[in-house]
Amino acid sequence: MISVRTLSKRHGDRKVLEGVSAEVTRGETIAIVGPSGGGKSTLLRCLNYLESFDEGSVEIAGFKLRPNMGRGDRQTLRELRTRVGMVFQAFNLFPHLSAIENITLAPRVVRGLSREVTIARAVELLKQVGLGDRARAFPHELSGGQQQRVAIARALAQEPDVLLFDEPTSALDPEMRDEVMRVIRDLAAKGMTMLVVTHEMQFAHDIASRVWVIDRGTIAEDGPPSQVVDNPQTAVAREFFGRLRRS
Repeated sequence: MISVRTLSKRHGDRKVLEGVSAEVTRGETIAIVGPSGGGKSTLLRCLNYLESFDEGSVEIAGFKLRPNMGRGDRQTLRELRTRVGMVFQAFNLFPHLSAIENITLAPRVVRGLSREVTIARAVELLKQVGLGDRARAFPHELSGGQQQRVAIARALAQEPDVLLFDEPTSALDPEMRDEVMRVIRDLAAKGMTMLVVTHEMQFAHDIASRVWVIDRGTIAEDGPPSQVVDNPQTAVAREFFGRLRRS
């Protein structure tokens, strides 16, 4: 499903990612954790080419990504982003569109689906994320947790093979975090392939099938939660999870 080979990225002289290699099989849920500035979000954004990279390769959802793809690859990248959805820390909903309009926009514009088909699918997705009664609400009428759940439904509307989450709960209070985590837990149970950048220890321990600890642009540790969270082998992982336990 996902194969990353010696992926490297630089910002000027600073190495953001350095020789990252990893494999993800269909249905896995990967928690990506580690110190701030270690390269977690950059790695995620490289996987659907929101950021280019300098060396290495990525194979994801049947697409092959290489360094410095450009104008000639626009169609490939557009198709890639229908198969690899992304949910951001900021909800990025269109404020002038209702929840159901936010969800139906991309399938209509990008995939050319009919209004009837996209509305029927959006109604199902809103029910799936617990917002069946909020289809006509605008973003300013929704709580932060509700907006994030609409954003997840919007990503699911494209029927992706992979979902990428960049700290989806970091801007939410505890009750709203729980709302969003329940949706992600349900998706994991249904076999959606997901990579989630997070500082949520509960997610890393209870929901993820594997945990990547990223530090200084590399995967410092990779394994099941029982190993990485409960019995970390590297100093950076011990420090990171120790700090979470104390907070």
